[in-house]
Amino acid sequence: MKRFAVVLSGCGVFDGSEIHESVLTLLAIRKAGAEYSIFAPDVPQLHVVNHLTGQPANEKRNVLVESARIARGKIAPLSEFHPSRFDAIILPGGFGAAKNLSNYAVEGTGLEVNSEVARAVRGMLDSGKPVGALCISPVILARLIPGVEVTLGTPSEDSQAAEALGAKHVPAEPTGVVVDRRHNVFTGPCYMYDATIEQVAECAENVVRAMIGALECAD
Repeated sequence: MKRFAVVLSGCGVFDGSEIHESVLTLLAIRKAGAEYSIFAPDVPQLHVVNHLTGQPANEKRNVLVESARIARGKIAPLSEFHPSRFDAIILPGGFGAAKNLSNYAVEGTGLEVNSEVARAVRGMLDSGKPVGALCISPVILARLIPGVEVTLGTPSEDSQAAEALGAKHVPAEPTGVVVDRRHNVFTGPCYMYDATIEQVAECAENVVRAMIGALECAD
């Protein structure tokens, strides 16, 4: 049975992982007959957002602790991730990818990627294993993988940023998948559009199925 590592960035679209994308990715992995383990960096969040008002809250939270809400407590620090134990890795979206897994939300094209995220992604790439990213997370791959092909949905400031980082942006519909076979990278837009939850589920399933297809071809 194939094993996926899923990297979360907190809990909640505005300051962490997008919950629908995260849960539907986990479901897609299980529906495809694979297993998953969940990881997150043990670091402070950039900030906390009141998801009812959309305004910053005067409190502090930890990315690993918040991600554990989605994982139902079954989660490990990303520092414990080892590429040899997994067949694929995937990063759901949410602003946490741009605030906690990287500082894209603050620095734009000058972004830096969390060192543990970079180590995990590069470790999988060096092993020739599939790397997936949904929604805004492909900007992380644009920084880490020169010349990678990704999608962020339609042309936008984010797609322009990805191209400024050296990536090739390929437009895709809400349920679409862009496959970079040279780098073994798989990306889908999900909530980069004003998508329905059904479309997000289909996108997550399409990305996961494409990643498993690549693994089966390599066997």
